[in-house]
Amino acid sequence: MERIVKSGGLNIHLIQTDQYKTNTIVFKMMAPLSKESVTLRSLLAYCLKSGTNTYPTTMEMMAYLEQLYGAQLNVDVQKKGENHILSFSIEVANEKFLSDQEPLLEKALRFLNEILFHPKTIGRSFDENIVQREKRSLKQRIEAIYDDKIRYANMRLVEEMCKNEPFSIDANGVLDDVDSISPKSLYQYYQKAFSEDALDLYIVGDYDEPSVLKLCEQLFPFPERNIRRKDRHTNMVGEKENVVVERQDVQQGKLNIGYRTNITYGDDEYFSLQLFNGLFGGFPHSKLFRNVREKASLAYYAVSRLESHKGLMFVMTGIEPKNYERALAIIKEQMERMKNGEFSEEELEQTKAVIKNQMLETFDTPRGIIEVLYHNVISHKQLTEQMWLEKIENVTKEDVLAVAEKIQLDAIYFLTGTEG
Repeated sequence: MERIVKSGGLNIHLIQTDQYKTNTIVFKMMAPLSKESVTLRSLLAYCLKSGTNTYPTTMEMMAYLEQLYGAQLNVDVQKKGENHILSFSIEVANEKFLSDQEPLLEKALRFLNEILFHPKTIGRSFDENIVQREKRSLKQRIEAIYDDKIRYANMRLVEEMCKNEPFSIDANGVLDDVDSISPKSLYQYYQKAFSEDALDLYIVGDYDEPSVLKLCEQLFPFPERNIRRKDRHTNMVGEKENVVVERQDVQQGKLNIGYRTNITYGDDEYFSLQLFNGLFGGFPHSKLFRNVREKASLAYYAVSRLESHKGLMFVMTGIEPKNYERALAIIKEQMERMKNGEFSEEELEQTKAVIKNQMLETFDTPRGIIEVLYHNVISHKQLTEQMWLEKIENVTKEDVLAVAEKIQLDAIYFLTGTEG
């Protein structure tokens, strides 16, 4: 399904399918997550989206996209493991379904070239107005985490678990570093990123492959580069439980627990870990949901999720502050029950079915296909949809128990009210 062509410093991923009436283009740039560059990178992504030399304002960019039958442009900033990833995506109607056969895919690719290679600049400096406006927006984005207590509690847990690891840095950047960025320093970083980042371009849809490939090679002439593979930074789990209690003016307590799984995406045991997480807290039939939320009525929500490229598992619950001890005891009890193999073959099969169904749903959308395939770039593996489904199907109860042995409790974070 996926054909990968290396062109200079860019990997072009061509995914042919007649499943959709649109063509989707996603350009991804990845660099090691670091405090020095994370804020510059986040700001850069949004400044590139805000104006080019041909379309100097956001309004003019939007107007041009409207001419392309309402094409959509999106920018996303995220971290996966200790990688910081900027994504630029354009979704455009497939011209095969239009009466006038306008070359929409070509126009969209030329527009992406404009965004990446011809941002609105004055000399060797970004446009002052755009930079100031996007700095204000970036500050708001970073500060918004403090108002969303679910996200805030998860961020604080990660900070406590990964104190001296790059993973502790928020993908949006560091609030105190925003003001010091100038249009000139941002432009210097832009040049550095475009010569050093790992670059991947995905095109999903129904199109003439040879002509699209030729066009991409012309429009995106990135120089060759050596991508440095990073060693993972991992703190050792301490002998004593790391418990952090923080008090704020909140009604609902947030009890979040972090575990080290010692397994990452692409490892042989990764699929068994997926099933462990599904049985433990990933779904409504999981132990956490049934025992903490339903039976004991202790939580507004109780879920677990994996950070696949870092090898972490997070348990997140919303509870009445007075129920802290009981909730914590029941969560720990569910973990012990998982380690003791207290789950049935029927539950294992149910969890396999839900995971496979989720995977098929993900592969039903162009963005989903790209996200799954991009895991291969990050992990240096080559897993296809078929391999994914087969590996999930082949997991046994013994495999899940072997994974359970590797999981270690690392930190407990409790956000509670100011009273009591």
